[in-house]
Amino acid sequence: MLRKTLSIAFLMSTAVPLFSQDSTSTAEPPLKISGYVDAYYRYNFSDPKESFNTGGTSFTNSQNSFQLGMASLKAEYSTGKVSVVADLGFGPRAKEFSYADPDYLVPVKQAFVSYAPSEAVKFTIGKWSTHIGYELVDPALNKNYSMSYMFSYGPFTHTGIKADFTLGKGNGLMIGIANPTDVTAPSSAPTKTLLGQFSHVGDKFSAYLNYQGYFGAKASLPSASNLNQLGLTLIGTLSDKFSIGYDGTIQSVKNEEADETQSWWGSALYFNFMPTDKFGLCLRTEYFGDEKYALKTGADIFQSTLSANFKIGNLLIIPEIRIDNASKEIFEKGDGGSSKTTATGILAAVFTF
Repeated sequence: MLRKTLSIAFLMSTAVPLFSQDSTSTAEPPLKISGYVDAYYRYNFSDPKESFNTGGTSFTNSQNSFQLGMASLKAEYSTGKVSVVADLGFGPRAKEFSYADPDYLVPVKQAFVSYAPSEAVKFTIGKWSTHIGYELVDPALNKNYSMSYMFSYGPFTHTGIKADFTLGKGNGLMIGIANPTDVTAPSSAPTKTLLGQFSHVGDKFSAYLNYQGYFGAKASLPSASNLNQLGLTLIGTLSDKFSIGYDGTIQSVKNEEADETQSWWGSALYFNFMPTDKFGLCLRTEYFGDEKYALKTGADIFQSTLSANFKIGNLLIIPEIRIDNASKEIFEKGDGGSSKTTATGILAAVFTF
């Protein structure tokens, strides 16, 4: 719901109608087109021989090179109680985002149809971005350009069916069932993932309690029969210039081969300061725990990222500095050694339309 709410707010401010309207008309056109293109330069000061060893997060693992992020195009059409969304992306970011899909499905970030029989109920079927987490795949919707560890280790997307219920007084409920996480079109999917969210959206404070999981699986993640993930996202607006966000999640997986339950967790704060509509700062601090080797790091990591946002019309320029500190020497250095600490600088540009 958080990802969806932020995306809608962005699209309403940037969408370009394909049909002209009379100057006295107040009706919105049924078709909206929006998109963006982003590119960046990244330098890791450890200068490792293998670029992937500069960090373990999504989308920005190059070293001392200019890179294309993604060219994205999103179409929305609504008529009466029915709406459809086709959200396509091309480039390295899109390929990583759809890592579990065959090549012909990689460009499909989202594709779904919704039916709202009333103002209080909406049903959706197709593929959509996950409800879990604070950050989004689209860089124009984030204040930081690099991604958190929690975002990077998912989930990214769900393909299935869900129902959204408006409960009144800013409260909402979502329940759904989907294919295995991040898998769009498996030849067979005997294991289904249960999805859930309870949300409260207010003028000054919003909260989202999220869940995904499955039980008794015979075929899903390798050697995993059970998976449970809980997430909590909070947003507090202190003034028109300052807000604080919180994101926390924990995932546990039952490993049948090792006959044990492995888990990882994370917690992050986002301090957003926007003194003007053309300039802003975001400080992200994240603690990520993987001492049980549920993922590949096998370490606890604390990272701090400071990003500036300069807006020139539809152009967003993001200079960023990031420092990662781990409990073990997991970051490669240029001399072939390893270190507990690594630092990275990024200069990114995002143009929206």
